[in-house]
Amino acid sequence: MRIVSFNMQYSLGADGRYDLARSLRAVADADIICLQEVDRHWRRSGMADQPALIGAALPDRYWVYGCQFDTDASTANGQGQVINRRRQIGQMTVSRWPIVASRTHIFPKLDSGDRLNHVTGALETVIATPRGPLRIFNIHLSDVAAVERMLQIGHLMTLLRNTPDEGPIRNGTEGDGEHWESAAPPPPMPHLALLLGDFNAEPTSSEYVQLLRGTQVPGSLTNLQRPCHHGFVDAWVASGNDPLKGITYRMNPDQGAYWDQRLDYCFLPEPMAGCLRNAWIDAETDASDHQPVWIELSGLPS
Repeated sequence: MRIVSFNMQYSLGADGRYDLARSLRAVADADIICLQEVDRHWRRSGMADQPALIGAALPDRYWVYGCQFDTDASTANGQGQVINRRRQIGQMTVSRWPIVASRTHIFPKLDSGDRLNHVTGALETVIATPRGPLRIFNIHLSDVAAVERMLQIGHLMTLLRNTPDEGPIRNGTEGDGEHWESAAPPPPMPHLALLLGDFNAEPTSSEYVQLLRGTQVPGSLTNLQRPCHHGFVDAWVASGNDPLKGITYRMNPDQGAYWDQRLDYCFLPEPMAGCLRNAWIDAETDASDHQPVWIELSGLPS
């Protein structure tokens, strides 16, 4: 299966044009698509409901949208009627196979004063692939400061570490399942998870090192003596590439980037590393200020 992560910058290309169709052409061949910076009801992108437009453009796929930033974008028509709309930005995960469970997580945020900053987070999904359930975190970390990103990574690792205590998003059944439609078994919640997205940190950063260490911190909700969990591997490096090579965000002085950088990743849990067949960066598309990051898996751990 082929999986791609792409910060699509709300369809704003490197040429300054908004073109949602171009954004989708860059990733449409993937089996699972993890998009970051997907807009809903922003003036910059024509007040479009981008999740709905993406879903309509890929009618043979399943999808879910999760946002952390949410403000009012409603209008009144002068006759006492409110047209209720929310201005949102978040992540969207699109799949050839059913998305049997999803959760939206809000990461810690620090007050940056006059510098623009906003809440970010992750869209967690469990996908029923032909090889078994696959758990994915579609992630966007803050671009403001390393200390904030470290807090966010710590929050993420706590989510992973507590998985055995929490279990699936629903437990048990409701008799005939009439009201909660719970007669079917609960959806699975694999302990292993892929981490994909825009991490806003380079391979030389402390954030990158912490991500490789993973959830190797003792403790959980109910058992403080639980053994340490696993670390993660960078799919780009595991495929034989130099960790300091590869560009996913090109020099952009207007946004404080004075050199080419690798900020977008797929991190695989160590037990899943043997399933990796390849990883590559699409360096050709100009559909965003970021480049898509692809991986190919041969299966899932048994």
